[in-house]
Amino acid sequence: MHAYQLYGLSLRSQWALPWGKEQGSGRRVELRPGTAAFFARLPQQARPPARGEAWFHHAQLPDDSLYLRWANLFEFLVSPDGRHIVGRPLNGVSREAFQTYLVSQVLSFALLRQGIEPLHSTTVVVDGKAVAFLGDCGYGKSSLGAAFLRAGHRLLTDDLLVVKEEKGRFLAQPGPPRLKLFPEVAQVVLGKEPAGVPMNPHTPKLVLSLTPHEAATSPAPLRAFYLLPAGGAARKRIVLRRLRPRQALLALVANTFNPVITESGRLARQFQTAARLAEALPVKALSFPRGLEHLSAVVEAVERDLGH
Repeated sequence: MHAYQLYGLSLRSQWALPWGKEQGSGRRVELRPGTAAFFARLPQQARPPARGEAWFHHAQLPDDSLYLRWANLFEFLVSPDGRHIVGRPLNGVSREAFQTYLVSQVLSFALLRQGIEPLHSTTVVVDGKAVAFLGDCGYGKSSLGAAFLRAGHRLLTDDLLVVKEEKGRFLAQPGPPRLKLFPEVAQVVLGKEPAGVPMNPHTPKLVLSLTPHEAATSPAPLRAFYLLPAGGAARKRIVLRRLRPRQALLALVANTFNPVITESGRLARQFQTAARLAEALPVKALSFPRGLEHLSAVVEAVERDLGH
């Protein structure tokens, strides 16, 4: 059994994952492989539609466990308490693609089952403080994260952010040391030929491993949130604007991770978590001209805004 520390969780895994060994403690999640026979024995709710199987299928089973399946890629079972995940790849999908979904999409279900509300964010560390960029897929979070790497800062997490409140501080927890980028973005922004593997067979996006100099591995106090514009809307110049309390609350609620689980208890916790963060930390709208050539100027603008 291998041990790892991600998102403030203590992972015990029968899979060898490409990240450092555990250096702390936290709520435990056990990861183990399942056989085709194991998944075949699951209740009928776990069966995807016979025709036109959706890209993603999920079902809550009679014992309250969650079945998750990405068509022709992999399937998982998350226990009712979120402390056990069983999974298997399908059709020879790459190990890297399997691991990428396991420690983001799948693990988010386990986090929610343990009462932990993650955010959808790419987060970097500037002067020892975590700076979180919020926005849906395609808004440019990872590209901006790459620009901060190029400027000498470190990445804390890409895609999924867990924040823990300890002794009056909000600590952003490190995720796996990797960044997901399109090859052309990696080449232009990072200034080097990308060496990564496809995230899945349906996209050219690559999973790029980061070096110890590029990835932060310890929790960092959260300094601020920056909200990227919806749908990639752009301005002719870089604009930073602090959101009013109600706007900040709604922005954080909209950018919590995993829209699949909508039960009342989760929604209440989602709102409470967003309210605490919006009250304690600045949430700012950040818009800028589109085009990779502008990202270095955006980094400089955020650095100035932080008093760097």
